[in-house]
Amino acid sequence: MDRFELDWPAVAEHCADFVREQVHDAGRGRGVIGLSGGIDSALSAWLAARALGAENLIAFMMPYRTSSDQSLEHALLVVRELGIAHEVIEITPMVDAYFAAFPDADQMRRANMMARQRMAVLYDQSERHDALVIGTGNRTEALLGYTTLWGDMACALNPVGDLYKTQVRLLAAHLGVPEAIITKPPTADLWAGQTDEGELGFSYAGADEILTRAVDEGMSTDAIVADGFDRDVVETVLARVQASAFKRCLPPAPPLRDLGV
Repeated sequence: MDRFELDWPAVAEHCADFVREQVHDAGRGRGVIGLSGGIDSALSAWLAARALGAENLIAFMMPYRTSSDQSLEHALLVVRELGIAHEVIEITPMVDAYFAAFPDADQMRRANMMARQRMAVLYDQSERHDALVIGTGNRTEALLGYTTLWGDMACALNPVGDLYKTQVRLLAAHLGVPEAIITKPPTADLWAGQTDEGELGFSYAGADEILTRAVDEGMSTDAIVADGFDRDVVETVLARVQASAFKRCLPPAPPLRDLGV
């Protein structure tokens, strides 16, 4: 059984319909999207342009001084392929101005600030253009908690949010996203040489096989290991799912109505 194969023409149409309906229901006619040069944002742009029309999608590239040149090149490739408007907004002055007061901040604090600063810019641009923010995060990242709260997780709608990373690649190939974007190592480009899989310590392909078994099929750790997976990797993946559950929920509030007040 192939856990990841779907009817890709139907999926593409369904995701585009979703984008169109969400934007329409919000009384808007446009979308704005942050393009990183990676496959997730590229696929999201493909679907949004299909849904809204290229003339109603505006892309923003928001490099930091450590961002790779290739990331911007690939983002611009998406812009050219789709024929959408775009703008480059450098976030280095914004991020560095804050950390000038905290020069000892570690790499993770800086990375999270970059993600949140990009989203702050994107939401401001959504107001400027009377648009909704199109999300770009996939199901694998959400389940693993490999996201930044109020950073790359923030959006008004997310056309690829129910697709595993493996399925993102398959749908991207179906829609004609450039091969150079599909095949390059996934990276958030938060510091020089950073890759997602290097930071996670396991591959997306392996994680997807474990996640579909555990989350979608309800298999136990022992059963997944019996399917041929390394126990340490399985436990690491599932521990991340459990530890990051709070990221996938609205902030909790005490239920005062239960007190009758």
